[in-house]
Amino acid sequence: MKYFAFTLNLRDDPKVIAAYKEYHRNVWPEIERTQRRVGIKRARIFLHGRRLFMYYETTDDYDPQTAFAEYVREPKGQEWDRLMRENFQEPLPEAKPGEWWLPMELVYALDSSSADKKRTR
Repeated sequence: MKYFAFTLNLRDDPKVIAAYKEYHRNVWPEIERTQRRVGIKRARIFLHGRRLFMYYETTDDYDPQTAFAEYVREPKGQEWDRLMRENFQEPLPEAKPGEWWLPMELVYALDSSSADKKRTR
């Protein structure tokens, strides 16, 4: 299993943020089917203010660029992506032209196996 974390902003408008949350309470079934088909096993999006944090776990052979290209080849995937980008999301100030969701660096992890290893040292 692999895991990924990304961040992005929502537009600074309470109505936009509320609408974004509503869309994600009712994600189109085609979107979830496509996510599973490209290798996403679990996905979570968290919100603080207008900052989004997305975390997902994938199959071992998952490649984000290949999976995204496959995702947006699907008509509903393309429609969802366009809807989110055009109406709700905006890149972070530090994003380069064309960058959208920015990858995040793992700086700490707590696993049950790491706790067991520390006890045995």
